[in-house]
Amino acid sequence: MQKPLILAFDTGTAHCAAALLYGDDVLAQEVEPMAKGQAERLLVLAQDLLTRAGTRMDQLTAIGVGVGPGNFTGIRISISAARGLALGLGVPAIGVSAFDALRLGAQGPTICTVDARRDMVFAQGFETEVLKMPELCALGALPADIPRIGTYGAAPAYSVPEAIARIAATRLDQPSTPPAPLYLRPADAAPARDAPPQIIP
Repeated sequence: MQKPLILAFDTGTAHCAAALLYGDDVLAQEVEPMAKGQAERLLVLAQDLLTRAGTRMDQLTAIGVGVGPGNFTGIRISISAARGLALGLGVPAIGVSAFDALRLGAQGPTICTVDARRDMVFAQGFETEVLKMPELCALGALPADIPRIGTYGAAPAYSVPEAIARIAATRLDQPSTPPAPLYLRPADAAPARDAPPQIIP
């Protein structure tokens, strides 16, 4: 059986990150710090990795994508790209949460955290009695006696895109649905509260 070739990427935080995994081997990966411009850079970066590895889009087995939590616009960019590529190539798109990516390679009780700004964090506990589900919480409310991975904690075992690719590889045989954003709070921008203008015939 041929090894799976998985392209994974993430733009959920201030970066544009991608990795290409063939079996257990990372053929290429990049994590570029980037506060904006991910929409223009993402697919170019993905093609750069494929070219560097001597592979093509039509050889991909699956697309792995980070679904957040994180930046609203960034999450939408990567999920839209993943779903579009998957549809065009006829391969599955597999969503992976930031918490699962951070947790990969760790053992024992941990809390995985992603910066949510304003002294807040997105957090999820693993093998813990707290934060069993993803939550938005105050940084000061996190238990001090449980090791953390991510923001305000230890570095993860793998880069974000490599972790997404490796997790996606383990889910190839599972029933899949199109990836959807993992939002844990309302958008900062809200519709205007004023009544919309009436259109006079």
